Amino acid sequence: MPDERSVQVAVEALLDEVSTATQPRPLFDAASLRGRVAIVTGGSSGIGRAVALDLARCGCDIAFCYLDSGAKARLDAQDAARRLRETEVRVHFRACDVRDSLDVRRFVAEVLEELGGIHILINNAGISRDQPLWRMEDHEWESVVRTNLDGAFYFTKAVAPTLRAQEYGKIVNVASVHGIRSVFGISNYASSKAGLIGLTQSAAVELGPMNINVNAVAPGYIRTTRLTEGVPLDALDRAREQSALGRLGDPQDVAGVVVFLCSETARHITGAVIPIDGGYLL
Repeated sequence: MPDERSVQVAVEALLDEVSTATQPRPLFDAASLRGRVAIVTGGSSGIGRAVALDLARCGCDIAFCYLDSGAKARLDAQDAARRLRETEVRVHFRACDVRDSLDVRRFVAEVLEELGGIHILINNAGISRDQPLWRMEDHEWESVVRTNLDGAFYFTKAVAPTLRAQEYGKIVNVASVHGIRSVFGISNYASSKAGLIGLTQSAAVELGPMNINVNAVAPGYIRTTRLTEGVPLDALDRAREQSALGRLGDPQDVAGVVVFLCSETARHITGAVIPIDGGYLL
């Protein structure tokens, strides 16, 4: 039977283990991101641009792709690259059609060659072509599903061998609240985002044993050019009214959560879908 002294020593050791830290822990471990290489699809504008910039500020080298839809898209990409380089990280970017699995594989190979690795993938590229389903053309269905869902699958598949071999990786898919609860006229978009949530959960199960976290964020109405130019004002007013916080979100609101999910503070989170909607779904 242990003597009184040995019991006291054991109790003191236990108390030392559970003692309250004298300094508060940071919201996330930004240092764990320094030197990582992140791919951000659709990274030249909106949410993708905000995510890429936040990751760069944490010390990640950034590769981003964009859809070459004309002169403005190319100028946006060049401006995003300039802003990223101002944070003193390495940057690789070019137009890439996420619907083309061969182009995706080439892009991933370029990133491995030029930046020396891949640790993080943000599947953000997405489009919308809203119509009631009885008016929706086949090409409007196919272009949305192929961009929003097939593109994420192609990129995830392309980076998986590298992440599995190094037994480390973070994948974050940008889904939508409309993948959880739809509204009128977006059957293609809602289906693609619901499928993206399913892909997130399946990939989390399959890649988890190799220490790869796969999560999704589900933004609500976020102030981007695509939203403000493509959604009627009365619809935006209704979205504000339905939000518990009574406001629309900003790209930075999404970027902060994505960066958290890429950090080691979130190392035990996988297969999660986090709404970033100001309480829209409540």
